[in-house]
Amino acid sequence: MYLDSTMLILIPALLLTLYAQYKVRTTYTKYSQVLANNGLSGREVAEEILVNNNLKNIKIEPIEGVLTDHYDPRVKKLGLSQEIYYGKSLAAQGIVAHEIGHALQDAVGYFPLALRNNLVPVANFGSRLAVPLFLLGFLFSIPNLMTIGIIAFSLAIFFQVVTLPVEFNASQRAVDLLVKGNIVTNQEEINSVREVLNAAALTYIAAAAVAILQLLRLVLLRRRRG
Repeated sequence: MYLDSTMLILIPALLLTLYAQYKVRTTYTKYSQVLANNGLSGREVAEEILVNNNLKNIKIEPIEGVLTDHYDPRVKKLGLSQEIYYGKSLAAQGIVAHEIGHALQDAVGYFPLALRNNLVPVANFGSRLAVPLFLLGFLFSIPNLMTIGIIAFSLAIFFQVVTLPVEFNASQRAVDLLVKGNIVTNQEEINSVREVLNAAALTYIAAAAVAILQLLRLVLLRRRRG
């Protein structure tokens, strides 16, 4: 957007982002090659967990892409990428359980998830308009327009901050679902699943850190314009 000394503020978060991407890639690659003792595919694990938790109204569908797995609360659908849907690795089973963790959050009315879902249009609005508004205000020395851009950007950040407890809780639920369902039965496998999920969680932390430091940078630039 604008290059100056305030860019230095972003360096720690950008380094964390690079590390998070590296950690996800290496951890997923490692455990996608480790077969789970139960011999179940991602789809079979999903079916078993859903039945065990009385979530029988949720569809399971294979989707395109790599690590594009998600739960859609609007249509009650669990979308699993091909490698996860058919895979029998610890990585696949951990990711499946994590997405079902979101489905369980939806079923029990977990407040942070409901809040995040309601914030989606607000966050999209803020993320699209924030930088253009701020940049116009900065270039033409219109402080009020810069302030509006900062407020819009803050809305997008709020969404990312709310996402953190949603993802952490889904990961915790994932481990519990696998253990209580006797799908993962020994400590070594439990630790491996946790490692996969912790690596994924780091990407959300990094994204939030980048956004928060970017907000700080915008505030500093705004002050320069008086």
